[in-house]
Amino acid sequence: MLEYEFKGALPSAARRTARLRLRIPAEGDVDFLIRLFSRPELVAHRPVPRPDTPEESTARLARDIGHWKDHGFGRWAIEANGALIGFGGVTVSEEFDGLNLSYHLQPESWGQGYATELVRETLTFAFDDLHADWVIGLVRPVNAASKHILEKCGFTFKREVMLHGAPTNMYAFGKTSGS
Repeated sequence: MLEYEFKGALPSAARRTARLRLRIPAEGDVDFLIRLFSRPELVAHRPVPRPDTPEESTARLARDIGHWKDHGFGRWAIEANGALIGFGGVTVSEEFDGLNLSYHLQPESWGQGYATELVRETLTFAFDDLHADWVIGLVRPVNAASKHILEKCGFTFKREVMLHGAPTNMYAFGKTSGS
């Protein structure tokens, strides 16, 4: 498993972009997360495109909170205009030996540039604060919107991998290809 060392003081857990506030997820976010992962359009690109049960969403939030406790960073809760709109950031990927970028935004927030803004801030964090060599993004081949966002932010296609039993495109950004 990769370990990332912070050089100097730990970075601030909360970050801001022009329109987003990024903060550590909290247990109080569970109701939003249950609603988010119950949306068919959000889970459409999964190998089994079914919504999460409330228990699965609760476990997902617990994993995100645990990642912050274990590593000092992780996926942020994303707010725009004072309201929670999703979750995203980088986590340690044991399966692919690196940092994995992921994000899930409520469908009402799609098409407004929030994902691009999040990806760019996440890359700044990964390289400036974590001193990562590369970051990967895993996208289902049919998810054209996410592929476009990664490519717009400088990611390049590396190879197809199997993830949870389904073909998935691996994109990478950074100093090394991560192949």
